[in-house]
Amino acid sequence: MAFGRRRRIHQDNIWPGFVDALATLLMVIIFLLMIFVLAQVFLNETLSGRESALEKLGSDMSELTELLNLERKANKDLRTNMAGLSQELQASLRLRDEYSLKLKGLEDKNQQLNERLADAFQTIEADKEKIELKLAEVAKLQQDVAALEALREELTKEVQQQASKLEQKDGQLIEERKIAESERAQRALLNQQMAALREQLSAIQEALDASEALNNDQKAQIKSLGKRLNAALATKVQELSKYRSEFFGELRKVLGNRSGIRIVGDRFVFQSEVLFNSGEAKLGEAGKAQLEQLALTLLEISQKIPAKIDWILRVDGHTDNVPIATAKFPSNWELSTQRAISVVKELIAHGIAPERLAATGFGEFQPLDGRHDEIAKRRNRRIELKLTQR
Repeated sequence: MAFGRRRRIHQDNIWPGFVDALATLLMVIIFLLMIFVLAQVFLNETLSGRESALEKLGSDMSELTELLNLERKANKDLRTNMAGLSQELQASLRLRDEYSLKLKGLEDKNQQLNERLADAFQTIEADKEKIELKLAEVAKLQQDVAALEALREELTKEVQQQASKLEQKDGQLIEERKIAESERAQRALLNQQMAALREQLSAIQEALDASEALNNDQKAQIKSLGKRLNAALATKVQELSKYRSEFFGELRKVLGNRSGIRIVGDRFVFQSEVLFNSGEAKLGEAGKAQLEQLALTLLEISQKIPAKIDWILRVDGHTDNVPIATAKFPSNWELSTQRAISVVKELIAHGIAPERLAATGFGEFQPLDGRHDEIAKRRNRRIELKLTQR
């Protein structure tokens, strides 16, 4: 019985210790769980911060990509605008050269008129010298007349003095009468010569007045012709610009915004790849279809252009700067010219009058883009159409 009591006492003493051990273990587990939870919280905050940073970096990269695309687009637009401005500048220079040639022709005509006027002035100066000589002769004749008048008065006095001696000197009186009659004849002859000189002087003066009037009329005519010519040129340029705008507008409607076809300044530009294969001057089927639409549009517009406007459609062939040396095309000159001729022949086949067309080849010497990359080469390989005057 005592043994059983000791056993129960011993069992009662073990249980509190076991409970204390379990409580301690539980506290340790709770502590570890708290540390784990705190570590998870800190780890989540750290990961979420990194994810936010990554998202922000991704957003910044997207914005930078958009800005880069916008900058590339703006650069492309600037290059296109520069190409258009270059074409317009070239067209302006060509117009300036044409007007310079016309102005030179007018200046040559003006110089010819000035030479004729100089000849007329020389003739007038020569006539003035003749007139001065005639006036000197007239003055001399007038002096002679005055001398003869004085001589006549003296002779008259002598005749009166000798009248008293008529009876005694009949022979002398007859002689004096003969002298008086001779003097009268000379005076009449001098009067006739003076009258003839006056008529010649009047005719010369009339010729001088007519020359001055002709000179003034010619100057007025030259000035008027210059104004009329400038007005006519401006009118023709405006009229042709009107029909050129209408032509390009209709082409834009017909062909649409297709790649490889665009309007630059006063020219309609086909990229060579639209019409020809590489290194060839034979039109493809797609190119023929494009030119057929262009010819129909040109035929429609040409019916509205007045007959007084002598217009032509100039077809210019251009290549890139890559040299070509084949049996058919020894250089880019032949290739660009043959391509322009192929386009002209195709337009003629669709009803365009040959006298309204012109084919020219520029080779690689009129580039739109001065760079040497593939994009610049594609832009420089082109066919240009320009509606202009002959």
